[in-house]
Amino acid sequence: MGSLETSANATTPLGSAADSLADLGVTLTPAGGRLRVWSGHADTIELVLFDDDDPNWITETLPLAPVGGGVFEVSTPLLRVGSRYAVRVGGPLSPRNTFNDRRMLLEPYSRGLVPAGGDDWRSVVVDNEFDWAGVGKPGISLDRTVLYEAHLKGLSKRHPGVPEALRGTYAGLGHPAMLDELRTLGVTSVELLPVHAFVSEQRLIKQGLSNYWGYNTLNFFTPHAAYATKGAQASGPSEVLREFKGMVKGMHEAGIEVILDVVYNHTAEEGIGGPRTSLRGIDNASYYRQTEDGAYIDTTGCGNTINTATDAAARMILDSLRFWAREVQVDGFRFDLAAALGRDAAHTFDPQHPLLQAIMNDPQLADTKRIAEPWDVGMGGWQTGNFADGWQEWNDRYRDRVRNFWLSDIDYARRASAAPVGIGGFATRLAGSSNTFSAERGPLASVNFVAAHDGFTVHDLVSYDVKHNIGNGEQGRDGADTNRSFNHGTEGPTSDPGVLAVRRKAIRNLMGTLLLSSGIPMFTAGDEFGRTQRGNNNAYCHDSALTWLDWQLDDWQLALQAHTRRLLELRAANPALRPSEFARLGEHTPNASVMDWFDAGGNMMSADDWNNPRNRTLQYVAASTPDTEAFNRILLIVHGTETPTTVVLPAIDGVTRFVSLWDSAHDLPSDEGETFEPGAEVPVGGTTMRLFRAE
Repeated sequence: MGSLETSANATTPLGSAADSLADLGVTLTPAGGRLRVWSGHADTIELVLFDDDDPNWITETLPLAPVGGGVFEVSTPLLRVGSRYAVRVGGPLSPRNTFNDRRMLLEPYSRGLVPAGGDDWRSVVVDNEFDWAGVGKPGISLDRTVLYEAHLKGLSKRHPGVPEALRGTYAGLGHPAMLDELRTLGVTSVELLPVHAFVSEQRLIKQGLSNYWGYNTLNFFTPHAAYATKGAQASGPSEVLREFKGMVKGMHEAGIEVILDVVYNHTAEEGIGGPRTSLRGIDNASYYRQTEDGAYIDTTGCGNTINTATDAAARMILDSLRFWAREVQVDGFRFDLAAALGRDAAHTFDPQHPLLQAIMNDPQLADTKRIAEPWDVGMGGWQTGNFADGWQEWNDRYRDRVRNFWLSDIDYARRASAAPVGIGGFATRLAGSSNTFSAERGPLASVNFVAAHDGFTVHDLVSYDVKHNIGNGEQGRDGADTNRSFNHGTEGPTSDPGVLAVRRKAIRNLMGTLLLSSGIPMFTAGDEFGRTQRGNNNAYCHDSALTWLDWQLDDWQLALQAHTRRLLELRAANPALRPSEFARLGEHTPNASVMDWFDAGGNMMSADDWNNPRNRTLQYVAASTPDTEAFNRILLIVHGTETPTTVVLPAIDGVTRFVSLWDSAHDLPSDEGETFEPGAEVPVGGTTMRLFRAE
């Protein structure tokens, strides 16, 4: 393993309890509190204490003494639960550092924050006490994991079963009405958009907008206070943290995991000239990637990039993860722009980067899921499939191929009388993306998704050809231009029953593909019932009914929701749909699914069948090889043209009948269990999927 670039004799992120970077921040003792702050280039650090009621009234100033390794320390009885404080840091002027010993700064390891006007904030010492009452983590295995990406506020803000005072809060998500919603749907793990304390960018504030998604972190150890109930906010940061833990406890009691979307690649300090709230004033040269003359190296598109090639920055991230995993008991993390975390001192991505290895190997994180968004916007930033074994990755190749197959290819075929490509690439994605992930990592390295927070909703994918982002204040320049969407003949809202029917079937095909594919499925809250953002594919700055889920569902939405529930039931009940390993030719591989591929006539697929753009129909049989579950075998038919067809079911050793489980052509899912014999002719509607159990 390579070593991190050292600064002021700091140690590696996995240093022992005796290392210089241990126990940074405030540690409470019977005699008060001890504050440890790291700065590799500072000359002086002061602790500034404030009045309990007025965050701008200084009551005491104390110097921190250097104790080695770039760490400064002070102990005082004035540091107690509820104490409001800041640090002031002085040091030499240089191209890469701009110290100002008059500027009040947030201490990076703060567990609580309060605003002090403008860009000013104060750290707060919190009470960590919480009674977990023996409730532990659900420990959902990867093969059974279904990720439900959700915005903390938007999920419950309009839910009629959640008391009004709790809507849009941590307590709202933990309310029985929301927990019942999640349990009934069948998801296992809620992946929350950022809940670390964050602020809106300066340009958004000037436009009267706000950062709704939260990808602009102010502090890595503090829950976002605005998501707490008014009562918790009034009681202070300790109660905000307790409410967050109460949400986690309630989710765990319901058997549901909490995954945090974490933004360690940049901070809210933006580019040079942006706010100086914490790291920039403490040690700009060490915490941010820069050239020798002090220009920022921005691989995130957000103005700055955390320099994980330095020990202090890498250790801060690791310590933050440990805090949320152990103290707050969250079940995993989705790492925003994770490629940025794996860049070395030369700013090149290294899959064996010490921080990435530390995240994988740290015993305090052993029971967490670690999901990478495997790209950033720097040189060599696209790294899908290149993370080390043990990581899961958002699979953008899966997203693009599935969208192409069901949407843009159909659009092309309407205009050109034939689709541009056949079914081979789609089948590879359906089977776990073995062309992207190594045999050692297997299909569960792939987090499959069709839509996410960033982009069109599934409803809008089938309803709009182009983005409609005028309300974002950027004259439509923001958001992706290549969406691989298809409006099915009419842009946006329509009352045409024919257009609505094909759109809704397209949603069923997209969701069916996602939930029947090998890998870990993820969908965004509301996509199960066709939520819309009216064609906005970058709704990050809208904290409004545009982005809050509307739980008052029309009949067609209830029908889509029923399909999603049915698909999740089928996924859970059929291990052949969720292999942990890729099957190997001629070998018995436990927890793999052996797949046989057939054409519409029931014959084994030929090379031409895979590559012919006019062949858009296949059948595949997946036979499980589980080590703990009963043997299981399924048949899936995929028909990717708008012309109906007839499929001959294949003859398979040991199979005497096929039991119908699901059909995307139906407005409502059917549990009739219609049976067919091998060799039977089965009608298949245009652009349709059908699932059977082989017995």
